[in-house]
Amino acid sequence: MDSPLQTAKAWSRSRSRRGMRPPDGDARTRILDAAEELFAGGGYEATPTARIAELAGVPKGLVFHYFPRKIDVLISLVDERTVVVEEEVEAVPGDAAGALSRLARRLPLRASPAMRRILFREADTHLSVRERLGRLNAEIIRRARFALELALPGGRGDAARLEAAAATFAAVLLYQESICLLTGHHIDPDAVAELIANALLH
Repeated sequence: MDSPLQTAKAWSRSRSRRGMRPPDGDARTRILDAAEELFAGGGYEATPTARIAELAGVPKGLVFHYFPRKIDVLISLVDERTVVVEEEVEAVPGDAAGALSRLARRLPLRASPAMRRILFREADTHLSVRERLGRLNAEIIRRARFALELALPGGRGDAARLEAAAATFAAVLLYQESICLLTGHHIDPDAVAELIANALLH
């Protein structure tokens, strides 16, 4: 029995003999792109590997070459496409609202709306996704708390209040896509930043 890679190479040779060129772009990336679209639309469990291969324009064997199990596709998507990029936090003393607003613009969750849907849909049934969501939440809280500490020098508000404010703002950044999907209501991070800043100053 041929290995997945041998199958993929044979498919490639067959296409070449027929004068057909494989689609442009990296095959692994196309597989992940297809999986992202399908998992977001119908869910992980409802998406067969063959459908991922079909949408990616690759043979099924090539999917298994890069991802030996279907769950490896989901894990790779979550690990690679939900990243909070390390950037310097900008804060002006006395401007907590501005610090949080800049954080929201400069440190967004680097994930498409489709990836956010996948995170929340699959967190209940896949431990690796739930753990990733927890790490993202903790990282955004850490950044928000640091921004508030810089903007409110001298300990304006105790540590517990800053932690609660940071967690609230992190929830807006991380969960707004889910809220929007459920209710159709978009939350403005700038307005939330203003509310949090005013609460900390009183």
